[in-house]
Amino acid sequence: MTANRTVDYFDRQFRRQVGAGEFALNPFEKLALPFLRGRVLDLGCGLGNLSLEAARRGCSIVAVDGSPNAIERIRQVAIAEALSIQAEETDLAAYRISEDFDAIAAIGLLMFFPSPRALEMLGEIQARVRSGGCAIVNVLVEGTTFLEMFEPGHYYLFGRDELQDRFAGWEILESRGDTFEAPGATLKVFSTLVARKP
Repeated sequence: MTANRTVDYFDRQFRRQVGAGEFALNPFEKLALPFLRGRVLDLGCGLGNLSLEAARRGCSIVAVDGSPNAIERIRQVAIAEALSIQAEETDLAAYRISEDFDAIAAIGLLMFFPSPRALEMLGEIQARVRSGGCAIVNVLVEGTTFLEMFEPGHYYLFGRDELQDRFAGWEILESRGDTFEAPGATLKVFSTLVARKP
């Protein structure tokens, strides 16, 4: 994600959350946490709440995000608590997963790319999870009407059953849909999948 509406939106949100001390896991991070083990990649890690909690539980984390404020916060906490976290600020639109992991989480990330890039990254996630490891993917799907955070023309709302379809052959451990009210009488409609690689 280059400097655009999406990065600006989340950087502002992260600054506010840091200032307010808001670091609780969101519902999707709470769902993901029990499935993280070993070496973990947290793609689009945001403020790192999931990465930090997983590291406190003994995981070795690579956390990547486009927000400098978020990555700086993760690095500071990791140093203060001597946690095994490698935090990287990166342009996720160009990021490539270059090694294998026991678990890869992409919570609230893939929908921020045009469909070719979103699906390419999903394929990389599937390829880079080790056999027996888990992919945890959470996306906005069709029916979402809250679009303020998207760069126009550079996003992809997944089909409601698309994640399940694309993980055919994997063991589906969790699959759920959630709808939340958003500003301006709009909706955020999510699909979340946890799948174990054969």
